[in-house]
Amino acid sequence: MKIQFCGAASGVTGSCHLITTEKHKILLDCGQFQGGKAMEAMNFEPFPFNPAEIDYLILSHAHVDHCGRIPLLVKRGFKGDIYCTDATADLVDVMLKDSGYIHEKEAEWKNRKAERAGKPLVEPLYTYNDALDALKYLKPVLYDQLVELNEEMKIVFNDAGHILGSAIVELWVEENNSVSKLVYSGDLGVAGRPILRNPTIIKKADYVIMESTYGNRLHPQNSASIDQLIQVVLKTIQRGGTVVIPSFAVGRTQELIYQFNRVYQDNSQYKKQLEDLMVYVDSPMATTATEVFRRNAQVFDEETKAYILNGDNPLDFKNLKFTRSTEESMFLNLDKQPKVIISASGMCEAGRIRHHLKHNLWNPKSSIVFVGYQAEGTLGRMLVDGVKEVTLFGEAVHVNAEIHNLEGFSGHADRNGLMSWLAGFREKPKQIFLVHGETEAKHDFAASIKKELGYDAVAVDGVSEFILENNQIVNMEQALQEAVSQESIMNIKKRIADIHDNLETILYHTQLAVDDEMSVQRVAEINNMVLELEKMSLNLGSAVTQQERVEELN
Repeated sequence: MKIQFCGAASGVTGSCHLITTEKHKILLDCGQFQGGKAMEAMNFEPFPFNPAEIDYLILSHAHVDHCGRIPLLVKRGFKGDIYCTDATADLVDVMLKDSGYIHEKEAEWKNRKAERAGKPLVEPLYTYNDALDALKYLKPVLYDQLVELNEEMKIVFNDAGHILGSAIVELWVEENNSVSKLVYSGDLGVAGRPILRNPTIIKKADYVIMESTYGNRLHPQNSASIDQLIQVVLKTIQRGGTVVIPSFAVGRTQELIYQFNRVYQDNSQYKKQLEDLMVYVDSPMATTATEVFRRNAQVFDEETKAYILNGDNPLDFKNLKFTRSTEESMFLNLDKQPKVIISASGMCEAGRIRHHLKHNLWNPKSSIVFVGYQAEGTLGRMLVDGVKEVTLFGEAVHVNAEIHNLEGFSGHADRNGLMSWLAGFREKPKQIFLVHGETEAKHDFAASIKKELGYDAVAVDGVSEFILENNQIVNMEQALQEAVSQESIMNIKKRIADIHDNLETILYHTQLAVDDEMSVQRVAEINNMVLELEKMSLNLGSAVTQQERVEELN
């Protein structure tokens, strides 16, 4: 069995991992790269595998960085089954249609500019119709349901507690008369958070592929972040400003609605102060996603179910308003009344949030509150890091608004949460692969795992492949690099060329001794160079032989 890490191997987006056995090829997720032009451009590159050869795609959850390239995969030849939980299937229907629509509109906008400038036109990554085509391959299943993919492979989805329908995947593979169990964490949620259940503890695994987004950071207590959010809201409305919250349409938005519901419905100390304040969810996708949440109450935690049984809708309250039309969205920035605007996207890379930032970043009365992870290269990360000026829709906007980053709302487990989940294995896994984290976070978490649990963990860096055979892990890229690195070959070739030049100089351009015979020193120099040439040839031949061995292993 081989594992090839094809995405989320150098950052926190583009999750995509290929499992190859003697008979089958399976993908774990097929996500979109996000985070600036360089990252977005990676979505258009060819997959490092042939999509037509993939038998199954196992989807952990519906966030775009895990599912966003599925229509492209289908467009390029994939025709297999896509397994996910039933709640994930409902959300993916929303996410992929929206994503296809956005790609179409972005391509139209770029092509209008290209036509005026006389430049070549561009194609969208995929279209709305491509998304519809991809949805035909979905095979929804239940949590804890054993699914036999074929005679050699079985899977089970366990609740990951990250967003609605998110799953930890258990995969059993029978090969060469032995069975190996691989566990893929997907994105792990935070224990004790509202609406969703805690991440499932898995007891046994031979191999673990694990996220490490917050592998070297701790979250503040969620209750502290809720109090901090309300304090920001109170101070902002007292000075006549607007609170703008960039939020992921799926997961984070619904938790914010839940928390505001508790403030407005319960006899909280803030209820009277906020009774006239409107909260707007300005994202068509977030609005539809919230409806999906309401239809899937069967996977909520016990506390949320109890609220529902008592007649309370935890995802609604009297001051909440969902806006769908463009006109409604535009009116929010014309209305000068203090308000809260929750809008997507969560990293400020697209969507209506950019319009709200344009109208509020310059205003010292307003506040921008981040409640989720901001990847490198995104506008959200720039604002969190303290940038003083940004460009929105071709216009420079100075940052005067207060910027707040409330990590207690994060939907990802922090370092201690990740460690607690990993400590749940009763036996030491043969190997742990850390993905979905920035380089420092992955390596720091690998060191923490070694120190606290005594387990060795591989911090995956870049697209790489590992062979899992006879309880040994072979890193193909590293083996190839050690066997015959391009740098080594170039150095050998350069030295051979230098020796050739030196010999040519001695034989043809240096004045010989008076008796027309070479001096003893010159003969010795030539002899040493010939010997070095022989040594270089032997090294080059050895390198090529090792390369051929590595290719045989592959």
